[in-house]
Amino acid sequence: MAAADPLEKVALTQHYAARYRAGTLKLPAEAPDPDPIRSPGRPSQLVLVHPRDLPRRGLGSVDGRAAFIHAIAHIELNAIDLAWDAVYRFPGLPASFYADWVSCADDESRHFVLLRDRLLVHGHDYADFPAHNGLWEMCEKTAHDGLARMALVPRVLEARGLDVTPAMIGKLRSLGDASTADVLEVILREEVAHVAAGTRWYHWYCARAGVEPKARFKELLGEYAGGYLRGPFNLEARLLAGFDEDELAHLVEQAG
Repeated sequence: MAAADPLEKVALTQHYAARYRAGTLKLPAEAPDPDPIRSPGRPSQLVLVHPRDLPRRGLGSVDGRAAFIHAIAHIELNAIDLAWDAVYRFPGLPASFYADWVSCADDESRHFVLLRDRLLVHGHDYADFPAHNGLWEMCEKTAHDGLARMALVPRVLEARGLDVTPAMIGKLRSLGDASTADVLEVILREEVAHVAAGTRWYHWYCARAGVEPKARFKELLGEYAGGYLRGPFNLEARLLAGFDEDELAHLVEQAG
């Protein structure tokens, strides 16, 4: 997480994910308490701004498409750190919890590389455009509570990608950028599984705490995430990711 060079972060992620899959990287039986959460490593030239201060660019120009690709690449880079932070910050859970989030970090590292390659084709690289820090800010807000983390990061912020990506794929294909659209198809397909992992572990946490998942999810949305809900929702993808009909009806209602 501390690696500032994105390619170093990717290489470290893929190296240790491979070791974990091979069984040569073991979790310590008694992990020390995690350090207080802090910002992950980022290139020094990356400018972070409030979401409302990001310039709006249309996809019709090369620079506009590059800015769009950069925004998605930034999300994927954040997602690498989000997955590793879950592994690091919440000790004493079943081994399958760590397997899920190590696998997720590995997937997100591949997504970042695919998107960076498309950025290079468009004449840019990561950190050429400003970005916002909303994903990591939610990670910081939920550092004290694994239940809230599973509810809000995968099932709210990352699930937003399930909603908006199909329209972006269609727009890119209409503009003749089939290669970027193909990358987003891969990401959309794999992100369903990531959100599903969040759903699975959210329900696990709720069962352990003896709380009703739907009611608690509504409470957490009110406490943390009211401003993040915007429709339309990709109902099919969210159903595949573990949402049920009642939850989706509530999301639609909350989004107005």
